[in-house]
Amino acid sequence: MSAIDIDTHLLPDSMTLPLLWAGLIVNFNGMFANLQDAVLGAIFGYLTLWVVHWLFKLVRGVEGMGYGDFKLLAALGAWFGWAALPQIVLIAAVSGAVVGLAATWLGRMRFQEPLPFGPFLAAGGAVTLFVGTPLYLALGG
Repeated sequence: MSAIDIDTHLLPDSMTLPLLWAGLIVNFNGMFANLQDAVLGAIFGYLTLWVVHWLFKLVRGVEGMGYGDFKLLAALGAWFGWAALPQIVLIAAVSGAVVGLAATWLGRMRFQEPLPFGPFLAAGGAVTLFVGTPLYLALGG
């Protein structure tokens, strides 16, 4: 999915939506999160980036990210629950900023050139899968 986003700047519904449903189904018996937290994770994941998208569009007059990113974060929320979302978004934002700045500094991309966010969301999800949610736990969760 990340390779598709890098190549096309699109995250297809045919991949993000089954991933979302699979997360909800897997958590029906609480494999990674209880079902309520998984449903809230899907809702808050989608709405978080939806709000960022519309605020960016309001301020800058252009779209800053696509709907596939909303759906991917919703899917990650469905898999890991709402409490994992801040960690996933933080990892995605920091890693995206570092890669974007490094690529710009090295002359591999222009400053205003769009950078797909899906691979960085996927990285945040992978870290959460393998490390858990230490950010949530550190904040008293």
